[in-house]
Amino acid sequence: MSKLNHPIKNINILKEQILDIASRMDSEGMNHGTSGNISARVRDGMILTPSSIPYKEMEAKDLLLVDLNGATLQRENSQYKPSSEWRIHADIYKHRQEINAVIHCHSINATAIACHGRKIPSFHYMVAIAGGEDIKCAKYATFGTAQLSKNTITALEERLACLLAQHGQVSIGKDLERAFNIAINVEVLANIYIRSSSLGEPKSLSKEEMELVIQKFKHANYC
Repeated sequence: MSKLNHPIKNINILKEQILDIASRMDSEGMNHGTSGNISARVRDGMILTPSSIPYKEMEAKDLLLVDLNGATLQRENSQYKPSSEWRIHADIYKHRQEINAVIHCHSINATAIACHGRKIPSFHYMVAIAGGEDIKCAKYATFGTAQLSKNTITALEERLACLLAQHGQVSIGKDLERAFNIAINVEVLANIYIRSSSLGEPKSLSKEEMELVIQKFKHANYC
């Protein structure tokens, strides 16, 4: 077991923040049963939610300190194993040094679009909250595999969120609150897109307009 190189106080604060986000995801209908996972970066790796436990039953002692190779560094009294999707979290932290939080969930509307392998286009200016002119959909791969992680990294290039084909969504941010805000917005946008599509494919905003919106969002520190 590796030696810890960061203050325990910081770990405890992040654990409380993860539990708060988990509770809010349940109340917002973003999570169902034991699906989904949340992590926050620490110097040795990440604090990650465990596998096979509903968020409403989760306690701070159940959250795991895991390195970026999937090895558990600290588990306190937890009887659980790290989430099966630990690779997605680890690879995001390896590839995106500016990212400190990752949220993966199976929110209903985003997952419905993902089940068609479709992206969310620039039908609404708020799509820019995910960092680009659209929200891409990663190609399907079996859950928990290195291939799924690779596909996710590709879909997240220059983005803060993506869909996972036949699976769900992933949102990332500089901190847990920002990642959560993006995840909520992706789900709301997915809902609006599905509803507006019932009237026909909605018109997309131009690349130029989306770039303008993206820059305004960055200036306002929205994402």
